[in-house]
Amino acid sequence: MSDSSPLDPEAFRVRARELTDLFAKGWSRGRVDVMCAVFADDAVFQETPFSESIRGAAIRTWASDIPYHHSEANFTTGEIFIAGPWFSTEFKLTFRRRKTGEWVEARGAMFAETDGEKITELRMYWHRWNGGRETSRS
Repeated sequence: MSDSSPLDPEAFRVRARELTDLFAKGWSRGRVDVMCAVFADDAVFQETPFSESIRGAAIRTWASDIPYHHSEANFTTGEIFIAGPWFSTEFKLTFRRRKTGEWVEARGAMFAETDGEKITELRMYWHRWNGGRETSRS
């Protein structure tokens, strides 16, 4: 947001939507480069409340597994909510496991902090169902 203040709510809402849509598009298409383009170099990512945070280049390593384990992925997001340099949205992710062919559905929320241009911290909270049966995230 080089031409406007990161606290300009409308401009920031547009940028937050761009970041969210890029992340979702990258995940849906198995495009690690697109997914990781939303993160600042020193970003922190926490996939679930109970997982260890990963930082910087380790985010790309984490994302690189997605195309090998997920097929037919569809990642969609809801309305963007903003507060200062932070934004959040709900999401739904469906995919087929490459090894078993089993369908998985995950629903949750994303909470992001930014530097105004890229995500500096992303936390995801979600619950997953395998083949219509509730399970915890592994």
